[in-house]
Amino acid sequence: MSEPGPPTSPAERRTSRTEQRLRTQERILTVARAMFAESGYERTTIRAVATRAEVDPRLVTHYFGSKRELFNRAAYLLPDATAGGSPAHVAESLLGSLHARLEREPTASLAVLRSMMTHPEAAEHLRTAAADQSARIGDAIDAQDAQLRAALIEAVILGVVVGRHQIELPGLRDAAPDQVVDLVRPFFHALTTGTPPTPATAPAPQDSP
Repeated sequence: MSEPGPPTSPAERRTSRTEQRLRTQERILTVARAMFAESGYERTTIRAVATRAEVDPRLVTHYFGSKRELFNRAAYLLPDATAGGSPAHVAESLLGSLHARLEREPTASLAVLRSMMTHPEAAEHLRTAAADQSARIGDAIDAQDAQLRAALIEAVILGVVVGRHQIELPGLRDAAPDQVVDLVRPFFHALTTGTPPTPATAPAPQDSP
């Protein structure tokens, strides 16, 4: 008979609980993505998601608050906001999120996004979430037009992800994630550092004969 292992330390127990919580949250999100894609926003309920995920509905509410917040988390293709850090750190964090989305197709989120197009209420929820996210990114940018810069970053990330995986644009579809990220890196850093844009060089106007 084997000897019993050493007692679990408080730190190990905390880690175990954290891992269990994260696994449960991911299971709920996986089920929610599938159900929003299958049934749409209006017909998907917290209780139905909880039943399929085999958890108590109160746990879904505890982790995600409401159906609106659950939908936002399930459908969102944009990266989580980066709190703190230098502008360069923020740029690299956002580029890392873009790289991950280029490397692996967010199939479920794209399916939810397609479903959302027929549900105005769901579309409005997603716009609100995107605006909140843009505001958080903008807080990290020291520029008068910080919110515009943040919105441009979000638009680029969303456009690149959809263009690669959904529209399958030639060139972008098969490009290596590293190559795409390297090409947009100067743009992201220019936006997050608040560097004034360089005016395009235009040819001097010619005098009329």
